[in-house]
Amino acid sequence: MGEEIKVIVFALAHEEYGVEVERVRTIERMQPMTRVPKTPEFVKGVINLRGVVTPVIDLRGRFGFAESEYTDNTRIIIVAVKDIEVGLIVDSANDVIDVDTDCIDDPPEIVGGIKAKYLRGIAKISEERLLILLNLEEVLNKSEIIQLESLEE
Repeated sequence: MGEEIKVIVFALAHEEYGVEVERVRTIERMQPMTRVPKTPEFVKGVINLRGVVTPVIDLRGRFGFAESEYTDNTRIIIVAVKDIEVGLIVDSANDVIDVDTDCIDDPPEIVGGIKAKYLRGIAKISEERLLILLNLEEVLNKSEIIQLESLEE
């Protein structure tokens, strides 16, 4: 057995995804956002989270999925990427689970329409349950991180 990592499980367009718990600062309910001009369409704006201006992106838009209405289950997962905090809008945040690193396979070229560079791997949780682990550094690539850092100032 490999080592175990704790993963926050969330839903996005009928698939289950995960990010490592140590990357997650907090999970928030949807709240009003201030739109920022001249940002990509998937950057929904910024929120004031306990006195910190935090940029928020919609993961559906980031991955090119059809947008959907926000519901009572919609959440903003606040993650830390390269010294900045970013909110990720997801359909719902479901669970925290332990994943054995031996059960994580390299991602195929495309999973559910998402290119492999955005993925850390695919975790086989059970015979019928796969978990797509995100590579947050690629989900927010360097030029976008620079753009988001400028929103915080």
